[in-house]
Amino acid sequence: MHSSSELFPVALMSAEFRNDLTEDVYRLKPGNSPDSTVELALTRLGLPGFEQARGVPVILLHGSFSNRRFWYSPKAIGLGAHLARSGFDVWIAEMRGHGLSPRNQHYKANRVSDYARYDLPAIAAFVREQTLQAPHWIGHSLGGTTLTAALGGHYLSEQDAASVALFGSQISRVYWPLKMPPVEWGGRLLLKRFAHISGSRLKRGPEDEPIGLALESLRWHGLFGRFGDVERDWWAGLAEVRVPVLAVSAEGDRQDPPWACRKLLKQFGSAVREYLCLGRKSGFTDDFGHVEMLVSKQAQREVWPLVEHWLRQQCLPEAFSALPDTAKL
Repeated sequence: MHSSSELFPVALMSAEFRNDLTEDVYRLKPGNSPDSTVELALTRLGLPGFEQARGVPVILLHGSFSNRRFWYSPKAIGLGAHLARSGFDVWIAEMRGHGLSPRNQHYKANRVSDYARYDLPAIAAFVREQTLQAPHWIGHSLGGTTLTAALGGHYLSEQDAASVALFGSQISRVYWPLKMPPVEWGGRLLLKRFAHISGSRLKRGPEDEPIGLALESLRWHGLFGRFGDVERDWWAGLAEVRVPVLAVSAEGDRQDPPWACRKLLKQFGSAVREYLCLGRKSGFTDDFGHVEMLVSKQAQREVWPLVEHWLRQQCLPEAFSALPDTAKL
């Protein structure tokens, strides 16, 4: 089969119309990680008639227990569809074992460090090859955390990222019981009995998560834990990142609280760093929640236009510059 890339094997799995949009689904097999069975699905959205003249590329990364449908519903509704209709070249990635990405041989052991070190650089390389531009990135929750790890670990360079927008992403919330070694050890022994955590059973989302992610999180939050892997301290590496960064939190988010999202932003060394908290104090109609910040009718009216403005201008609209929960750091 002819590959769609000169970098590594890429198959075009489907090319269809979805309402007023075109949907091309690629399957990448980078072969750059210890597990050679890893394949990644990447969905490209655009407008009919503009297949050869796309706009600025934007890559969307879903959070835990999720897939491409977070950004793009079967009825072609979502931030991804909105950006495509606005002229952007939209690419929606699905992590290993999520959505159209098959489970790899060592699925149980998948970690954020694997996504950051191997998968995101491969996705960035393919999008750059196809578009001849550095893509913008938007990550929600774990997607934003993974993106942060890739930048802090210097697995993504400035040529791979024109800008970064993090929604509901943080790594500073402290779980004090995990600071006690017996609790952490007990948690590890318990979790190792399972291959994955069921999103549907826990009512967290449609997808499962590999147990490797949970074990990695235990290490991050342990007594001597750090945000990084054996080789690199990702947190320290963020101080060397120079790409423009937007961090967005939600006043009603109990999972990733605003203070922690803002702390993550402050660690970046970028000259352009902007922060926005979605809540009534900032002039929004409601205190948004963790998911509602991007997936809701209110988000469609109030948040999606802000994302579009950021991508075009690398700044928030002037109307937000003086608000107490909006800041240029």
